[in-house]
Amino acid sequence: MYVWARFARMALTAKSRGAYRVGDESRLTFRCLPTDIDFNIHLNNARYMMLADLGRIDIFIRAGLIALARKRGWAPMLGGLQTVYVREIKLWRNFQVVSSIETWDGTQVLGAHRFVLENGETAALMKTTAGVYDRKARHFVDIQELVHALGYDASPRAPTEAEKAFMASHQGLRAAAKGG
Repeated sequence: MYVWARFARMALTAKSRGAYRVGDESRLTFRCLPTDIDFNIHLNNARYMMLADLGRIDIFIRAGLIALARKRGWAPMLGGLQTVYVREIKLWRNFQVVSSIETWDGTQVLGAHRFVLENGETAALMKTTAGVYDRKARHFVDIQELVHALGYDASPRAPTEAEKAFMASHQGLRAAAKGG
């Protein structure tokens, strides 16, 4: 139930954070609760992914993607992720999940989620790749088309070397999963 409570809090307060624009960050504050921990008494690995989901959904709501997706029969989908943990988030500690759209290429969006402790240190960094699937046309939407449909005049920046490495790793793992 606590997952839904966190979701409801994020959704109900989205308007107070203002519209999301490409280049902005979503900042959501949480506390590590007893239901979030593993036997090491720190935030468990699965909880990082769930909280990153909330950061992405916050962006989707504030950018207008949820409304547009419903109208057009589109479905935002996570393609994959890679996470590195550098500091633990201990029980009862406050932290922020800072989410952003980094860039896009064709039908693929690259996102980032930083888990930031109260002292400003990064506890974990997650890179994601995602897309928006057009259920009627049965293909992924070109992200530049999506950006324009949302009313934005933005262009992607070139991916960094780290982002290129992540995309290549993702594509290789995806091919392996499909048996190729």
